[in-house]
Amino acid sequence: MKLVVLGSGTSVPHPQRAAAAFWLESESGLVLLDCGADSAHRLAQEKVDWPNLDAIWISHLHLDHCGGLASFLFGLKWAPQTQARKKPLRIVGCRGVQNLLKAIDESNNYKLLAQPFPVELHEVLSPAEFELIPGLHAQSFSTPHTRESLALRLTDSDGTSFVYTSDTGYSEGLAAFASGADLLLMECSFWRDKPTPKHLELEEAMRLACFAEPGCLVLTHLYPEWDGVDLESKAKELWPGRTVEAFDGLRLEIGQNRLR
Repeated sequence: MKLVVLGSGTSVPHPQRAAAAFWLESESGLVLLDCGADSAHRLAQEKVDWPNLDAIWISHLHLDHCGGLASFLFGLKWAPQTQARKKPLRIVGCRGVQNLLKAIDESNNYKLLAQPFPVELHEVLSPAEFELIPGLHAQSFSTPHTRESLALRLTDSDGTSFVYTSDTGYSEGLAAFASGADLLLMECSFWRDKPTPKHLELEEAMRLACFAEPGCLVLTHLYPEWDGVDLESKAKELWPGRTVEAFDGLRLEIGQNRLR
């Protein structure tokens, strides 16, 4: 697998961090994990193969995670690069994605799902097991963030495992869900003194890492209070494993029990 961080930030405007979005290349296909408002242009900036995207995952309905979905679909509908495409695009996500797109469609008759290629839309409950795309096994886990928010675990045909928590409060069940993942992409919104139980601060994130013991931990969804703080150094004080601070444009090669 290969991970490209498109957006390591939050809903708060930031000059270096776009809203949440992640590109994942696997043996089975190409996946976009969440679709913040900046996603379409970030895909182009990173020069990934967005016209051949196989699936989009939407973790929950906060706009910094799904606010770019409609505009991306609008772009796909009219982009020259997609007019000859035949393979389907799957949109898979939490409860409410269908209503979100329906409301936007009805606002101006966009017909966002009437693409030059087939579009499949599926809503997922939790816990659930399914194929995100053929050959890429998926499991969902309900997180303490919003009523519909879901974490996702993906396992490729070669056994490589990847977990994306998206936004979450503290949950030891989430650590069990992520146990032994080759790469754990976890939110860490705040350094300390978090203002809400619905996100993680560093001490909580590292406690979960101690339980889950991933091959590598990538911390993302970073609010501006992290600016000027050496996140990786602070993390090392709390967990001896490998911790990487996400930044827009970060690229990681993930293999079973290894990371390059």
